[in-house]
Amino acid sequence: MHRRDAIRNVAILLGTAISASTLSALESCTGSAPKNYDLQKPETKTLLAEIADTIIPRTDTPGAKDAKVEEFIIVMMNDCYKKEDQKVFLDGLSKIDAASKKEFNKSFMEITPEQRTKLLTAIEEERVNYNKRKDKKEGDPTHYFQYLKELTLLGYFTSEPGATKALRYVPIPGKYEGCIPYTKGEKAWAV
Repeated sequence: MHRRDAIRNVAILLGTAISASTLSALESCTGSAPKNYDLQKPETKTLLAEIADTIIPRTDTPGAKDAKVEEFIIVMMNDCYKKEDQKVFLDGLSKIDAASKKEFNKSFMEITPEQRTKLLTAIEEERVNYNKRKDKKEGDPTHYFQYLKELTLLGYFTSEPGATKALRYVPIPGKYEGCIPYTKGEKAWAV
C-alpha cells in the first residue's frame, strides 16, 4: 500500500477528507524540501500549540497540545511541503495574530480560550468561502487554515493519545468482522 492510500484510508476512518494539496505533500515526502527555520522558533511552536489546542482542546480525552501536535506540524511542513506552501502557512500564522489584534486588541496568545474559538471559527468560515469561490483556479494556493486543520487532525489522530484515548483502540486486533453494530455517539475505531 502506498503512503497516499494509507493516509486517505486514515482520513476516511476519521470521517474527514484531506485536500489534494496535503495528499500531494505526503506523497512527495522525501526530506528534500527546504527547511524553514522560522517554524523552529519557540514563539512559532507555542503559537502552533495553542492554535492546535483550540482546534482539539482537552476534554475527557487529551487535547492536541497533550499529543504534541505542533511538533508533528513542524516536521511535516519542513519535510514534506514546498517552499511556497510553507510561506502560505507562515503568512497564515501572522494573519491569525493580526486578526486577533484587530478583533480583540491583543495577540492570539493573550486572548481567552472563548475568544480563540470565536476567532478560529471566523477564519474557518473564511476558508470555506475561499474554497467555494467561483473564480478560484486550480493553481490558486490552498488556504492557510486548511493546512492547520488537516495537519492538526492528522497529527492528533495518529498520535498515541489521539489513537488510544480519543478513538476506540484494540492493541491486538482479533479476527476481521466486516459488519459491527454501531451505536450513535460511540468513538470511531483507531485501527
